[in-house]
Amino acid sequence: MVFLLLTSTAKSDIHSAEYTSEDLIARIANGDQKALAELYSQTKTMVYGFALSILRNKHDAEDIMQDTYVKIYASAKEYRSQGKATAWILTITRNLSLMKLRAGKRTDAPTEELWDPPDTHDSIEGSINRLVLETAMTTLSDEERQIIMLHAVTGQKHREIAALLQMPLSTTLSKYHRGLSKLKKLLKEDE
Repeated sequence: MVFLLLTSTAKSDIHSAEYTSEDLIARIANGDQKALAELYSQTKTMVYGFALSILRNKHDAEDIMQDTYVKIYASAKEYRSQGKATAWILTITRNLSLMKLRAGKRTDAPTEELWDPPDTHDSIEGSINRLVLETAMTTLSDEERQIIMLHAVTGQKHREIAALLQMPLSTTLSKYHRGLSKLKKLLKEDE
């Protein structure tokens, strides 16, 4: 039900950058469904990308994305504003993803179409983007994949990623650079 509301109102008359995530969560706590739709619009790529980096399955990541917004809607009243709304949202995503993994529910090997690339007239560019993403999903360790996805897709700073994944900043930076090196080496070999 919440997902249907999100998809139907995400393109309504709400102005995208008008409200911060903090403001939107406060409005959601007061029952504002348009605020939920706006928060969804602003953060859906980040939430999906992070869930995908953990679960490695498109359908499971979509389920977790929907569950995340249901949880946000249900828990918004308990959120205490500290300027870290994105961290709160990603923590919900992480916890739900890990619960799904622990439950042993379907988390098959990565599928061919993990991330539907945006519609583009240049099919070669879309194919290259998909190949790079598939390579990242299969080549990198779980932590490397999560760190790179969080940094690339969500724009999180390394300090924020370290706090979210509960690891030292130096370890986060090391895994990030090691993962990038693996990807660069693999791309050079394919040329």
